Amino acid sequence: MIPVDAAAEVHPHTTSGRSGHGDNVDALLEFVSGAGRLLVLTGAGVSTDSGIPDYRGPDGRWKHPRPVMYQDFVGSLDTRRRYWGRSVIGWRRVAAGRPNAAHEALASLEARGRVHHLVTQNVDGLHQRAGSRKVIDLHGRLDTVECLGCGERIARDAFQARLEALNPDWDPAGEMVRPDGDVELRGADYQGFAVPDCAVCGGMLKPSVVFFGENVPRARVARAMDSLARVDALLIVGSSLMVFSGYRFVRAARRAGKPVAVVNRGRTRADDEVDLKVEADCAGALRALLE
Repeated sequence: MIPVDAAAEVHPHTTSGRSGHGDNVDALLEFVSGAGRLLVLTGAGVSTDSGIPDYRGPDGRWKHPRPVMYQDFVGSLDTRRRYWGRSVIGWRRVAAGRPNAAHEALASLEARGRVHHLVTQNVDGLHQRAGSRKVIDLHGRLDTVECLGCGERIARDAFQARLEALNPDWDPAGEMVRPDGDVELRGADYQGFAVPDCAVCGGMLKPSVVFFGENVPRARVARAMDSLARVDALLIVGSSLMVFSGYRFVRAARRAGKPVAVVNRGRTRADDEVDLKVEADCAGALRALLE
């Protein structure tokens, strides 16, 4: 599930911005050229061209119902049945996703020494598959499953095989997949869906991602903040910043006097705080930087 630190979301609001709002990619080029070392923070908008839709519309509001809460997942077998019943369909689509031009451009910028580190709110692993090496998966990775009892970690492909073996006739009609691998199903009866336990200790299994209502691990946040302290500027790509787990980096950069730029289609939580806001397609804007 795409995550949020507790009580961190705010509703979108109308802002005038600090400066440079619009679709001026030349201004973005000037920002990056003058910035030195960059920390890049990416969100769901980076992966939309890979067939993984984002959560929010241009106004910053939800496109879909809010994902399952951590407390509901661990406290209810029915919720886990529903989650894994939907995820077993959605994972096939997420696993089939391929890096797009935005992922490839960021990997190239890293190779050229522009991107010092990349912090992503996405859980799809596409940055690494595109060639980025200095990646902090702020919200975890969907391609791994972990036991909440003993800490055992297994590859999602192996867990997927167990899910499919236990539920051989499970093939409900699916609709749009979400960034966390969830998928909307029509007329599914989850009561008979079998959820496997940990093969080591019999404990509860959960995808290795931060759910809503669950905090990002402190050590992971500390690593990202340490990376921010070592760079000259912050570039945000494809994130509305409506959850605090991402927005905190804007606040930290401003406190440190570091310039901040955003490339995003639609409103963000930080529109009135950044130095540059570029309303543009992520892949197109990043491709223009390379060209």
